[in-house]
Amino acid sequence: MMQIAWPWMAALLPLPWLHYLWRRRAQPSGPAIFLPFAVGLETVTGKVTAGRSWRVGLFALLWLLLIAAAMRPQWLGEPLPAPTTGRRIILAVDISGSMNTRDMANNASRLQVVQQVAGDFIDSRQGDQVGLILFGTQPYVQAPLTPDLATVHHFLDEALVGFAGTETAIGDAIGLALKRLRAESGASDSPGPDAPPANADRTVLILLTDGQSNAGTLQPVQAARFAAQAGLRIYTIGVGAAVRSGFFGPIGNNDLDEDTLKQIAKLTGGEYFRAADASALQSVYAQIEKLEPVAGRDQWLRPTDEWFPYPLALALLLSIPATLWGSRAWA
Repeated sequence: MMQIAWPWMAALLPLPWLHYLWRRRAQPSGPAIFLPFAVGLETVTGKVTAGRSWRVGLFALLWLLLIAAAMRPQWLGEPLPAPTTGRRIILAVDISGSMNTRDMANNASRLQVVQQVAGDFIDSRQGDQVGLILFGTQPYVQAPLTPDLATVHHFLDEALVGFAGTETAIGDAIGLALKRLRAESGASDSPGPDAPPANADRTVLILLTDGQSNAGTLQPVQAARFAAQAGLRIYTIGVGAAVRSGFFGPIGNNDLDEDTLKQIAKLTGGEYFRAADASALQSVYAQIEKLEPVAGRDQWLRPTDEWFPYPLALALLLSIPATLWGSRAWA
């Protein structure tokens, strides 16, 4: 389907003709010159008039092509669905030193399993905005909320254990998520009981850790209360193999503070999940998919191809002989 983006540019079409009508014609000055051989110039005058007609026609064609390009002709393709939900999901991933423990399936580290499973979860959120926070001793924003899921997935794959410190600051990670949301809504940057709530509607935080909070300035439960005031729902995930008896004593993740993670989820209206291996973590994200479905209404967009370069290129090619003709190179 053809459409014209700027049809009002056609108003410039009569501009050269108006210029021709309104221009001041040259007036003879001084005495006239008598040419006794004027009769012999009739043949030459006819050739000049014919050449001038061709030149006027060429310049008229150039002007038409330029106006056609300025009107921006476009070709609209078939409508394509563009799903969107408006839901915003922040992933807060623990990269403290303990995330390098290889107690998952196939001797993979906890972070490697998280990167694989959480990466698939990110790819499945087409139409959502996803952000990424990495935290250890200190949290930092690795990727702000964005619909560019491939970039967020890439940043998650680049995460390294210990890059943010070897300890775990769960409360500060929640506080940083609130700070980013308040910054986007223009509210106060510092979380607190008197701070105006961030625009956290349809925003969830998925916090994944394998330990207990032993760093940072903000306590996890207090941070969860601030999140509840802001309307931010938090899903907490505890990773690491389950504790079992071994020859040298208990084996597995016995550092996980499940009580605190459950309290954080309860205060904010979320849920707590335990992921002891890769399949369990996949099941956790599948449950979160059901709790926070991609349920937005599809938007239909038409791909648009610009056609203005074609008349513009033809005008450029024709301007070469027009220039030569104007300089009388073909006389």
